[in-house]
Amino acid sequence: MLAFTSGSPNGAIMPRRTPFPTWLRESSTGIVPVAVSVGVAVGVAAVGFRWLIVGATMLFTGYTDFSAQGRVGHNGVPALGFWFVVLTPVIAGLVYGPLVSWLAPEARGHGVPEVMFAVAERGGHIPARIPMVKSLASALCIGGGGSVGREGPIVQIGAALGSTAAQLLKLNTPRMRLLVACGASAGISATFNAPLAGPFFAMELILRDFAAESFAAVVLASVTASVVGRSLLGDSPFLTLPSFTPHGGVEYLLFIVAGAVLGLVGVAFSKVLYLIEDVCDWAWRGPQWLRPAVGGLLLGGVLWVLPQLYGVGYPVLENAIAGRYTVALLIALMVGKMLATSLTIGIGGSGGVFAPTLFIGAVGGTAVGAAVHGLLPSMTGSPGAYGLIGMAGALAGATRAPITAVVIIFELTGEYSIILPLMAAVAVSTGVGKLLSKDTIYTRKLTRRGVDIVSGHRHRPPTVRVADVVSSPPATLHETATLATAAEALQRTEVGAVPVVDDSGVYRGILSAQAIADALTRGYGPTTVRELVTTCPTVTADAPLGQAMPVLDAAPAIGVPVISADGARLAGWLTHKDVLHASSPPAQSPPAQT
Repeated sequence: MLAFTSGSPNGAIMPRRTPFPTWLRESSTGIVPVAVSVGVAVGVAAVGFRWLIVGATMLFTGYTDFSAQGRVGHNGVPALGFWFVVLTPVIAGLVYGPLVSWLAPEARGHGVPEVMFAVAERGGHIPARIPMVKSLASALCIGGGGSVGREGPIVQIGAALGSTAAQLLKLNTPRMRLLVACGASAGISATFNAPLAGPFFAMELILRDFAAESFAAVVLASVTASVVGRSLLGDSPFLTLPSFTPHGGVEYLLFIVAGAVLGLVGVAFSKVLYLIEDVCDWAWRGPQWLRPAVGGLLLGGVLWVLPQLYGVGYPVLENAIAGRYTVALLIALMVGKMLATSLTIGIGGSGGVFAPTLFIGAVGGTAVGAAVHGLLPSMTGSPGAYGLIGMAGALAGATRAPITAVVIIFELTGEYSIILPLMAAVAVSTGVGKLLSKDTIYTRKLTRRGVDIVSGHRHRPPTVRVADVVSSPPATLHETATLATAAEALQRTEVGAVPVVDDSGVYRGILSAQAIADALTRGYGPTTVRELVTTCPTVTADAPLGQAMPVLDAAPAIGVPVISADGARLAGWLTHKDVLHASSPPAQSPPAQT
């Protein structure tokens, strides 16, 4: 913090102190205390988040972790019987649904894509309200049976804390992005008790850069968060996995085959996740705050069939690798986890997909190992070793983050004996993932918004306007229409709302399915829809598409109304599909025949 000046009476060069704020913002070493502070804050937040999940699970089930309990009733209220698992996601959804919809829609989903988007498009700026809302919503979702992980939420929570620190200190954009990565790294480190995996996750997926200065700051935050987590929770690993030793060269080849198979499974999980989310978007016509509760009935039905899918499910993962399940059950758990996690996200739940990917890889890999061991018992070891390979393979196939996949499995097991087949299997599974899908499980969500995370910009030229991509609006409804006519119109629309106009064709607002349903249920009230019309965010046809994207991303319905430049007429309807269609490169014409 010293500089030099020649301002002394005798002309001697005297040291001059650099102001602390300037040193903090501009010096190459100024990032160190901030990174350490972020690591402390995220470490404490990670511990608090785990306690929140345990508390919510105790409240909803009477157990600290219900996934390995089997078909038993509520531990505190036995009279409920096992059927309580069907209603638990509904009750949880009634609480966290309004919490997310009204306070922080960004907290919906699995978290990591939102952090990647903030770094790529917003200079690392994340709203300060995210940590609290994401913590409560994810804890309620997981504790209430949501088959998602805690890693995605803590990454978003940690990144938001890093971004908040940068905003308070008025740091520049590069340093804000770096502190976001520090928070993400610290979250992974404290949650997994894995100080090595945290930095590689942040550098490989969030920053997508391995610059020396960035790596040093991210490592400091990771180590600090791990120390805080170990001080409060103990030094024991959160997963207890047996040790394995490969039998030789033939089994190395079998491990590579298992990696390829689970890489394929990881890609399949990514595609199923977004397919089910699209189906849920298409099917739901009510208010977004109610969506998790109604969809919770479907999730509860899945849990009634396979209670092992309740919550994160780490005890089930351990049992699978330890060889306590049959091959049939392992396959059922793999397919069921894909469905349950996708459904949890699709209905508007809040939780990560990192842990479910590990779960799917573990049970799928163990099933492959059991089949291989049955065919070649003398040349292969325990099927559980294939479960470890499967965890890394599925993760690499879904995320295409091979360094993170290798490091985290090595750090969780501490088994150096599997490092060579692990690296080979991950390399193959990463190649399979790249061959079968241009997007990862994280970047697909951004691609659907028109964001190319690889090149760091949107898939469109900056001159594109809303009018260039907008689709035709739904059929309008006159404000004097009866409730019965409105109900019929709502049944025909695919966007969950009907635009309403007056005698002159001037746009007045929208009529939602919830408003008309409430009016029809009461049986009294307005005879026309005029009093039921509500306003919602709109975009103008001449607005730049980039300016319209935040409105579209936060829209509760499927798309937003587009109005004319004078604000009077309905000019169209903008959806994410329109943006993606505009983002796609035009098909090339075949060469002319000569």
